[in-house]
Amino acid sequence: MAQPKRQLRTLERGILCLVIGAAVLLGPRFLQGTRWFEMVAGAYLVGWFALVLGAVLVVGELIKRARQPRS
Repeated sequence: MAQPKRQLRTLERGILCLVIGAAVLLGPRFLQGTRWFEMVAGAYLVGWFALVLGAVLVVGELIKRARQPRS
């Protein structure tokens, strides 16, 4: 019973990483002219890392679920 909860957490973490990565990468478009612009624009590498990490977590979890035998 603990295993499905762990899988759900992995999927949730992957989706959260995707959202954070997208927010960091798209943030400078909406923050132009503010003091936050430079900070968020300088974190583009972190945004790409979060997107890649989120994609790996989501895809890995979906593959794991597809390989599980259905009962």
